[in-house]
Amino acid sequence: SFFRGSIAARVHNISLATLQLNGLLIAPGEVFSFNKAIGEVSATTGYKQAYVIKEKKTVLDDGGGVCQVSTTFFRAALASGLPIEERQAHAYRVAYYEQGGFGPGLDATVYAPRVDLKIKNDTEAFILIQTRVDTKNAVLTFEFYGTSDGRKASIAKPRIWDQVPPPPDLYQDDPSLPKGQVKQIDFAATGLKTAFDWKVTRGEEILQNRTFNSNFAPWQAIYLRGTKE
Repeated sequence: SFFRGSIAARVHNISLATLQLNGLLIAPGEVFSFNKAIGEVSATTGYKQAYVIKEKKTVLDDGGGVCQVSTTFFRAALASGLPIEERQAHAYRVAYYEQGGFGPGLDATVYAPRVDLKIKNDTEAFILIQTRVDTKNAVLTFEFYGTSDGRKASIAKPRIWDQVPPPPDLYQDDPSLPKGQVKQIDFAATGLKTAFDWKVTRGEEILQNRTFNSNFAPWQAIYLRGTKE
């Protein structure tokens, strides 16, 4: 996945969360929990404040950017043909996850302890996770290594319908900002419903045949307008 345009704190969090996963092994038959693997996400574990979606709002919180990592992990699992046990889409479309030509709906949000991403190693061998963060080119890469059992995965192009334009921009007075200063804290996004089909085969055998649905709400741009004299 790509994260061009991320603030420095978000890039830091992406790198830190990715580091927790690099070199991990998933045992045969294991259901792997993303949240359990990366551990606590807070200032005490080294995470910085960056923007996250929390209670249907975009706010600064420890660990903003971790969902870039879970989204990339989700895509690697799909490409590897491993069963997805638990996955939830974001409340609204996030531009980072559509960089590089990816359509909407190929994302996975996490927010411990309520929202997790889980996959299962249904092969007979261990799977090794290896990761790379290229901060210069804003590219995050996940690679899964295991023993091939002949399975092949295919992901169809997402279908899109029921598009809804974003609401009008909202301006809110903020007495903490100097008068005349304007700061954007939320970004407009068109709402839509989307789905993509995922199929995993081994010869003539169908191992997985699933449709992933996402329902993204329309989102308005929000600006803080300084009133401090």
